[in-house]
Amino acid sequence: MTTRNSDSDQAPREKTREKMSPTDPTHPNLDRTISVNFGSVDVNESNAITTKRGLKSRHAQMIALGGTIGTGLFVGSGQALSRGGPLFMLLAYIFITVLVYGVATATGEMSAYLPLPGTTVGSLGDRFVSKSLGFTLGWLYVYICALTVPAEINATVLVLDYWNPPLSPAVWITIVGIVVFLCNFLPVTVYGEAEFWFASTKVIGIVGLLTLSVILFFGGGPSHEPLWFSNWDIGGATKSYILDGSAGRLIAIISVTTYSVYAFAFAPELLVATSGEMESPRRNIPTATKRYFYRLVIFYILGALAIGIIVPSTNPNLLNGTTSAASSPWAIGINLAGIPILGHVVNAIIVLSAWSAANSYFYLASRALYSMAVVGNAPKIFSRCTRQGVPIYAAIAVALVSTLAYINVSAGGVKVFNWFLNIINTGAFQSWICCCIIYLRFRKATALQAVTDLPYRSRFQPYGAWVSGISFLILMLLNGLTVFLPGHWNVSNFLTAYIGIPLFLVVYFGHKFTAGKHDSWAYTATEVDLLTGLDEIIADEQPLPPPQSWYQKCKAVLER
Repeated sequence: MTTRNSDSDQAPREKTREKMSPTDPTHPNLDRTISVNFGSVDVNESNAITTKRGLKSRHAQMIALGGTIGTGLFVGSGQALSRGGPLFMLLAYIFITVLVYGVATATGEMSAYLPLPGTTVGSLGDRFVSKSLGFTLGWLYVYICALTVPAEINATVLVLDYWNPPLSPAVWITIVGIVVFLCNFLPVTVYGEAEFWFASTKVIGIVGLLTLSVILFFGGGPSHEPLWFSNWDIGGATKSYILDGSAGRLIAIISVTTYSVYAFAFAPELLVATSGEMESPRRNIPTATKRYFYRLVIFYILGALAIGIIVPSTNPNLLNGTTSAASSPWAIGINLAGIPILGHVVNAIIVLSAWSAANSYFYLASRALYSMAVVGNAPKIFSRCTRQGVPIYAAIAVALVSTLAYINVSAGGVKVFNWFLNIINTGAFQSWICCCIIYLRFRKATALQAVTDLPYRSRFQPYGAWVSGISFLILMLLNGLTVFLPGHWNVSNFLTAYIGIPLFLVVYFGHKFTAGKHDSWAYTATEVDLLTGLDEIIADEQPLPPPQSWYQKCKAVLER
């Protein structure tokens, strides 16, 4: 195996540098602020204010573990259960888990290798595939992540309906929004700390709920009657949706699978976005990526199994598109077990979870817009940061988009939630398909350029990228399947399910035939720049700490 300093590796590095003019702004000898596009923000501006590496290892680990777990898992799972029954919901979560892990390992390899400040999947697309793909993906993340913020805020208000609060939804939207905005307008360390405790609460809550489900399963509840799989018999393990018989079951499993994507959306991308503001990213990102698999299995697969055990799919309080009693299936199951006070505690945890997810997506959206501005694909004003490293104008723009949550007041919470969900799911499919394409180009480039010093290499790649990319393409086309069934045509549902596809193509080809008309459709594997900015990243990487005893490790964790 060759190393980065070997002759075989130096050859492509020197070849790349020889092609550069001394006045080229990407030339490695120039004084620059490292960021997204080939490692450079502004030439000869060493004092430029950029984002800061303020996220500690524990922040990164917890954000990766629970950052985007929100109402998709805690509330949206109820609608999946209502549509398809417990078995179809479990199978859907298992299938999506496998596919998302294929995306997570792909993005983990790329972001661990080049964790530049301001990095997003869009900037990786710009660097490894083409400027047009990077431009399109960058704007996709800006508008989809920005729309997810009001979606999560809206869902928070839905969960609050559990207590029948006397105040208008507008009041709760304002309160939730203010907390999210404050967390993202303060230094990234504050965001990291807030998200650490938010995510910790979610993780502890989910572990507690899974434990409670096991207790109820074996008869440890107040009635002392084991649940076993009795709720699978109520309404059936599988259900038909819209049509009867086998056709109805086929529609049910497709609908539940596409719907369930919302619970997973943009979680792998969050790790990429945090890599540029993470301490020792080449060491911490591989660790976070490997642990991501356990998060998927414990939180999503076991969570789906537990929900199907404690709640029958016929319960009228499940979020099913017609009811306004949008309490979580977890809270419903606890109340059915005769533990009403605990239901309030669980619902409070779910409110915090939705709050946390809105917080994470606000961060993603603002950093995506900042990244676009840095490379010249968005107005330069959005690249301006405060002295604490906060892209202030990008954050303000996301805050303005977040006011769409107030649509809830006039249109109704459940309807608005499903509108947002359709749009976000389409964006998630497009993002994950592009993640796989970008990774495959990156993988081929590393092979042909003899780059072997990758901090992380997954054993499932590149096969995982191929399977995930093709599967998500099929699911994207099936996202709005139900509107084509007789008697179920709905203009708003059709538009929210499919408007993202032509919009993506318009932006891509619009850039390709204007700003990118002189560029190739995709860089060849030998043209892909895998080197610029790498020296600075390695130089900034903190050395491995000395070996510690278990006592020293525990003491260090407490001190942090």
